[in-house]
Amino acid sequence: MNINHKGGLKLNKIEKKFLRKQSKARHVLLKHEGIQAVSYPTQSLVVANGGLGNGVSRKQLLLALEKCGPMEALLMPPNKPYAFAIYKTIEESKKAYAILNGKEIIDDLGQKIILYLNFVEKAQWKRMRLQALPPGLLVVEEIISSEDEKMLLESVNWTGNTGDQNFQKSLKHRRVKHFGYEFHYENNTVDKDKPLPGGIPAHIDTHSAFEDEIISLSLGAEIVMDFKHPEGVTVQVMLPRRSLLVMTGESRYLWTHGITPRKFDTVQASEQFKGGIITSDIGDLTLSKRGIRTSFTFRKVRRMPCNCSYSSVCDRQRKATPPSLPESSKEAWQLEQEHVHRVYDLIARHFSSTRHSPWPRIVEFLKALPSGSIVADIGCGNGKYLGINKELYMIGCDRSQNLVDICRERQFQALVCDALSVPFRSESFDACISIAVIHHFSTAERRVAALQELARLLRPGGQALIYVWAMEQEYKNQKSKYLKGSKTSQEDKEEINRINSATTTAGLLVNQTPDLGSEDQASSVPTTNNIQEGECTSRKVPSSELPVHTNRTSFHSQDVLVPWHFKGNPSKDKDVEPFGLAGSPDPSPVFHRYYHVFCDGELEASCQAVGDVSVLQSYYDQGNWCVVLQKV
Repeated sequence: MNINHKGGLKLNKIEKKFLRKQSKARHVLLKHEGIQAVSYPTQSLVVANGGLGNGVSRKQLLLALEKCGPMEALLMPPNKPYAFAIYKTIEESKKAYAILNGKEIIDDLGQKIILYLNFVEKAQWKRMRLQALPPGLLVVEEIISSEDEKMLLESVNWTGNTGDQNFQKSLKHRRVKHFGYEFHYENNTVDKDKPLPGGIPAHIDTHSAFEDEIISLSLGAEIVMDFKHPEGVTVQVMLPRRSLLVMTGESRYLWTHGITPRKFDTVQASEQFKGGIITSDIGDLTLSKRGIRTSFTFRKVRRMPCNCSYSSVCDRQRKATPPSLPESSKEAWQLEQEHVHRVYDLIARHFSSTRHSPWPRIVEFLKALPSGSIVADIGCGNGKYLGINKELYMIGCDRSQNLVDICRERQFQALVCDALSVPFRSESFDACISIAVIHHFSTAERRVAALQELARLLRPGGQALIYVWAMEQEYKNQKSKYLKGSKTSQEDKEEINRINSATTTAGLLVNQTPDLGSEDQASSVPTTNNIQEGECTSRKVPSSELPVHTNRTSFHSQDVLVPWHFKGNPSKDKDVEPFGLAGSPDPSPVFHRYYHVFCDGELEASCQAVGDVSVLQSYYDQGNWCVVLQKV
């Protein structure tokens, strides 16, 4: 749609609507992607709505763009809703601008998409560093013939005898058949004493259950598998049809692997590309519609204990040593990975079921914000605050994929990220909230860094509300709701005795009721000394070992492990991997979460270390210390 020639003439309704949409696209690209449009013609155009993230493939977009003239390049960043079109001459880009602006095209899902084009001085994108396959990972292409593939696919009878132990079971995004041993998805292991008739082991990478080499044969269709290192590095690997995936060593023991459910994969456009890493070359990416893939996965059941070199993620070894206070940034990350990130992913559904009542003063803060404010909930959990004020534009993020999935099920905008590295532009939010998050960082430096990240996100004048758990559970002669729920039953006394007499093992089992009192509940070994106003007496932890706490009692240590007693039948929660002592399956698993509970004045002092914020308000709210910050 070309309306530039109209000059001062009055625009009709359709032309006005188009200009509004084009202006909005320009504004969104600048605000969220940093892409600056220009008012004069150039060889380069940014095509809003014409990206891989919109379901538009390279072939599809080229079909429309090349009608306006020869191109130098088409750049399509992965998962983005835009593309860059670079023409040979300015005249050709002007022609595309006039003809394609407001034009409808059909995406790969058959939906109509309207393109909005703007001139840019140059295409801008961040080049990612070259990646390598995870160590020990190998993809062998064309391992079998098409005839063998057909024979194997026909041998899998999905409609066989339902009384057969090997009969298919339906999971959320796939169907499985078991051979050799049945893999129990409720606790991520096998019963080694009950082999099934047949000979192929189940598909799982639990250290204690299976030996090193794991191989998987892909049949029927290609697919992209995601491999993720514990430190956050993700590598996407194409598994071609009739290829064999081999995982040994680090790739088998340390990296997680999985297949994200979606209809299209982002893949290399080059015809010569078959398998291996999906590179970040945005000049050679397109979409590939997924077919039905059948995989044959082979694993050997382990008969001896696992003694791998990856104790931090080994279900047998990680419970052998009690956790202690970190002495380095690496140890801090490992403690949080094991006793924060992993635990919340495992208990996500149960945790969410106890988190449904918004706290009044947090609601008050959100409802007092001006209509149209952009707000980030950093550590949003199940998203219970994301829908409080419909007049706000709210987006949440959390370290737990399973909690973010719950947010999305509730139709909230949420993504997975680390609170120390939030993938939003600086000064892009009018307000932020951080509820029951910062107390999970295990060093003072990391807690300040989390506050600095909140400050970075705020525009000048923007405000942040922060809640952390307080060590003082009795304040101004008033007990918190958490302490008011304390019981003195014989069962609780026995529980305390178990804690006091138990040896310090990371697999220590402690009963705990679901959280009822504060934004994030725990308990500590009981003390007869109540902490009064202005007083915060914490004791040194012997040998730096972290104590495990008992339900509904006062704290006397700032750094603690808080037990979460998984209620109900773990087999009904697909997100739970319950292990008790020494990695053995436990029908009532207890998971330990790390906390640093804050003393009076400690949160304000941490805020002052940030530098470019001022504390507008600080208060105590039912067992939590709270501050309202403002970006200077």
